[in-house]
Amino acid sequence: MSLHYLIIFSLVLLAASSDALVQDFCIADLSHPAGPAGYPCKKSSSVTENDFFFHGLAAAGNTKNIISAAVTPAFDGQFPGVNGLGLSIARLDLAPGGVIPLHTHPAGSEILVVIQGTITAGLISSFENKVYIKTLNKGDVMVFPQGLLHFQINSGKGTPAQAFVSFSSQNPGLQITDFALFQNDFPTELVAKTTFLDVAQIKKLKGVLGGTN
Repeated sequence: MSLHYLIIFSLVLLAASSDALVQDFCIADLSHPAGPAGYPCKKSSSVTENDFFFHGLAAAGNTKNIISAAVTPAFDGQFPGVNGLGLSIARLDLAPGGVIPLHTHPAGSEILVVIQGTITAGLISSFENKVYIKTLNKGDVMVFPQGLLHFQINSGKGTPAQAFVSFSSQNPGLQITDFALFQNDFPTELVAKTTFLDVAQIKKLKGVLGGTN
């Protein structure tokens, strides 16, 4: 019986430590393509202090676009130091009326902190399709569980908004629902069948977002 419990305990420990690092760090070698586990490690002899540093979030992103918003990521592809650590960060800039449309991060949960302005954010549960919406002000924090549809809107009165978001993944992935439906060659008749939208509206959205077919 004691051997049985020892085996179970060993398996639990193995599962709990499966994401543990076996070396100090694994700076991404961006000269090679990323795989399912991220980028291969840069040779330790080539690592410098700059690999642990990223200045890209200091400046506001360009919000002169269709969503009046910008996301500046510091994922493993931009910030090699987070490779293998299971975390990353990004900056959100939303001009007045700006929106981060409904989207998901299939590989990580997200936590958002508002730095400036007012942001209305929401998420949709997967088991009841229940919607949770909250208006956030400077200093407020909201969490978005992995894989759930969510959004952020600048709901301030004519003022820009800014936030930082951190993720439980070095590259959480991103799929924006509108772009997935209307920014590619997904056939219009199939979009109509699967969304219950009329063909004229689908073609209009494809025209706006650059989709075809």
